[in-house]
Order: sequence, then structure tokens, then C-alpha cells
Amino acid sequence: MAAGAQGAGRLKLPPLGRPLILASASPRRADLLASLGWSFEIAPADVDETPLPGEKPRDASLRLAIAKAKAAAAGRAHGTILAGDTVIDLNGRVLGKPAGEADARAMLTALAGQRHRVFTAVAVLVAADGKVRSGVSESTVVFLRLPPAELDRYIASGEWQGKAGAYALQGQAARFAHLVSGREDTVVGLPLDLVERLLEEVHPSREKT
Repeated sequence: MAAGAQGAGRLKLPPLGRPLILASASPRRADLLASLGWSFEIAPADVDETPLPGEKPRDASLRLAIAKAKAAAAGRAHGTILAGDTVIDLNGRVLGKPAGEADARAMLTALAGQRHRVFTAVAVLVAADGKVRSGVSESTVVFLRLPPAELDRYIASGEWQGKAGAYALQGQAARFAHLVSGREDTVVGLPLDLVERLLEEVHPSREKT
């Protein structure tokens, strides 16, 4: 699937680095990447996102982003793979995507009235030589206390589906979830400053026209 736009922000990669491939089915990540005006393809990677026993949230996000990049690169002779993974760190507890409505309700109840950290890791992998660079961006979000009726409305909206921590900062959850520090695109799922830095590291001679 092709996305992005040709224009002043077009990304020019070396021949073996083409195309740029987003290893994610997230429309939020695709929208963020498209906002740079780059052309890219989408090839979601299917990996087990279960945290390892005792794994710290930051470490989990980094491990999973790299795993997704490697999975999407399998069998490819060329191309640059871009993968991301977002986890919520609630006092050291990893919150990923809810398994269902009951799980989402439990996550939102735990987050209510608390501050938490959001880690989004990004991995960029060059299929031709396996070169990979990765990094993690961190933001802090505060949740207001959620009255039962507000929680019920949000659960009924279905917006929590497929979202780390069961919420989307840019959606209806903006009524009760507020960015305290860091970048909003980290919470949404793709810190663009980190993406650009990692692409520069794997393709130092690339051009942007």
C-alpha cells in the first residue's frame, strides 16, 4: 500500500534503501509519517507483544520495535524498514494494547488520577545489509479522575481498541488525558524527530528535496 505525498518534503533514499516501508497497521503512525510529505509503503509486522517477565517498559518498547523491523524485513533484498512500538509505564507496570473491553476498563481505571510515562521506540533497518538503528522517546501524561459515566461512554466509543493503555491522546480521551512533558507524537505512536535522526544514521548521504 502506498501512502505519503510527493512534494517539497520528499525523501530521497539510495537505490538499495528504497522503498521506505512502515511496519505498522496503525493509521495514526501512517498519518504522522505522511505529514512529512514522504512516500512509503505499509507492511505490518506480526510479532508477539507480550512483555517478558520482569521486563521494564522502556526495554519492552525497544525490543518490540526492533523485532517488528526484523520481521518486516524478512525476505526483502532492499528497502528501509521503519517500525515503532508504544507502551505505557504506570509505576513500572507495562500497559500495552487491551485484550478486550474488560481489560481496557481495568487499564483506564488504573490510569485515572495518575501520571504515567509513555515510551515509543523506533527502529530503522536497511534490508540490504541488516544495518539497524533504534531509539526511544519518552513523554509524560496525566489522567484526570474518571467518573463512572465518563468511563462507560469512552468504553462504549470503542476508541480504546488497539491503543496502548486503552486510550488515544488525540481522540475523545483528550477530555481526560493531558500531555505534561515530551512530544505529542510520542504518545500518538511515532516521534518524527527520532525517525528523521535514525534515517540519517542508516543513510548518512540521503537527500531531502
